[in-house]
Amino acid sequence: MKIVIASGKGGTGKTTVATNLAATIAGRGWTVTYVDCDAEAPNGHLFLHPRIEDTEAVDRRVPLVDPNLCLHCGACAELCRFNAILCLPTHTVIYAELCHSCGGCALVCPANAIREEARPMGRVSRGAAGPVRFVSGTLDVGEANSPPVVRAAKCAAPATQWTILDAPPGTSCPMIETVRDCDYVVLVTEPTPFGLHDLRLAIAVARSLGRPCGVVVNRARPEAGEARTLCAEEGVPLLAEIPEDIAIARAYARGRLAVECVDGLRALFENLYRSLETAGGVPAAGEPEGRP
Repeated sequence: MKIVIASGKGGTGKTTVATNLAATIAGRGWTVTYVDCDAEAPNGHLFLHPRIEDTEAVDRRVPLVDPNLCLHCGACAELCRFNAILCLPTHTVIYAELCHSCGGCALVCPANAIREEARPMGRVSRGAAGPVRFVSGTLDVGEANSPPVVRAAKCAAPATQWTILDAPPGTSCPMIETVRDCDYVVLVTEPTPFGLHDLRLAIAVARSLGRPCGVVVNRARPEAGEARTLCAEEGVPLLAEIPEDIAIARAYARGRLAVECVDGLRALFENLYRSLETAGGVPAAGEPEGRP
């Protein structure tokens, strides 16, 4: 199963859920890969403390115009939906920082005046954190387009029984790139007006992509039932409620997995794991090969 841990906004506890869930599933004997797809601010390594084994550069293709061949016809500029090409009567300008590397400009050029050049834009690191395989994508400072790094991180993930993808926050292109081919989306929210507003947006995105989803409420309080009401209204399952507990905050501040140092939290994540088994169609009695 490929499980994406996403959120409508930042700061809801998405990485806390992703890293603790990966450790919990690995503890049951399954093979697990954690993939940090939050390329602009990856922080899963702060809690899993992986041993990095190799790092690869991620390049993007940027068009270059041959002025001796260019007809300045404007076909490339007309095609580009990101305004990365300006065609003037005497020369054509490429704004590389706006280019999304689709390659369309080279295809439509009638004079074959456009070729593409590889430029570095980030890196993907791979390693292991105990029994959890670890992959993380990092966007270079100054780059504005992270989906290619997200794709590279996903492609670098080894084949394991469970893959936990820690998505970028929000509902824009990087999150969509992470979610689009997963089996299930876990949406982490907080019981605040901003958190619940953005949760509705994230549910709508998951549905538009045809991905089943459920909700985990972080920093949940017994008296705050707005998230439960929203889940009932939207018809999505409430998978877990992580209590507002200072011990969890202390574990986070120290870079520790909460399931390892907060009483009762491992049982909560075990229940979340079982809910995802059921949601993904994994037989409830299924156990990793070789487990007693």
